[in-house]
Amino acid sequence: MGVFTYETEFSSAILAPRLFKAFILDGDNLIPKIAPQAIKSTEIVEGDGGVETIKKITFGEGSQYGSIIKTTSHCHTKGSVEIKEEHVKAGKEKASGLFKLLETYLVANPNAYN
Repeated sequence: MGVFTYETEFSSAILAPRLFKAFILDGDNLIPKIAPQAIKSTEIVEGDGGVETIKKITFGEGSQYGSIIKTTSHCHTKGSVEIKEEHVKAGKEKASGLFKLLETYLVANPNAYN
């Protein structure tokens, strides 16, 4: 078993408390609503460092006008499975697209998740 770690960073015009409420606290309801084609199912995972554990998500104020969201992902592979850079790049692109949909929803619905 190997461990593959990568980081992702997004900036947003949406303040961190709204992003946290929408994406983390209600993501299992909101994401299928705004991107039904992207999500087969959602589940909040509280891990122990093993497979599918969310290690760290940081929501920080970028300025008074937005946020910077940084994630660190630790992928624990089984056996001799190898994670290739192109798979990581494709995953980051999908995550970026989903994040942009979320951001668009929050801009269009300024009273949501206040």
